[in-house]
Amino acid sequence: MTVGASSRKAWTREDILGLGMTTDLETAAEIIGIGRSKAYQLAKQSEFPVRVRRIGRRYVVPVLPLLTYLEET
Repeated sequence: MTVGASSRKAWTREDILGLGMTTDLETAAEIIGIGRSKAYQLAKQSEFPVRVRRIGRRYVVPVLPLLTYLEET
């Protein structure tokens, strides 16, 4: 079995809502369809597609704005 785009999870609205109020940056990146490195680069430059909060060394992404972004794109 090869690993690639075909092995990625297809996120549904219910899956995303099931994450709770927030998720980590890596999960948000997967949902949006960008790579981990690009996600961290965008977050550091305050250019991630939705608001990201930095808590200590962690980036946290609110789920509802993430859903709104997905519905608008």
